[in-house]
Amino acid sequence: VRLVESGGGLVQPGGSLRLSCAASGFTFSNYAMSWYRQAPGKERELVATISSVGGTTNYASSVMGRFTISRDNAKNTVYLQMNSLKHEDTAVYYCYVVVRGLRYWGQGTQVTVSS
Repeated sequence: VRLVESGGGLVQPGGSLRLSCAASGFTFSNYAMSWYRQAPGKERELVATISSVGGTTNYASSVMGRFTISRDNAKNTVYLQMNSLKHEDTAVYYCYVVVRGLRYWGQGTQVTVSS
């Protein structure tokens, strides 16, 4: 299993970013996918989850209405569209999947919200 995130960067408050996570090594369309984030000095937290076929999504209350998780099963990719970004969204963002009881993480992509 391999998860590779991309799309992070520096953005001003109120701006937008779109993160991507390219997955391989498992049957992507069979598994729910999640995004987590970890800010400096804080524990890793769940940001959003999407079901295997994309029909069900769940969000942390802190990002609801601003972030959108989606997936393209033909491309084995999950996305996180982040709008109206705030300073407190600054973190390393990780892609996550549980395959046959084992947990897998990507290497993470840094998102910095700063003016």
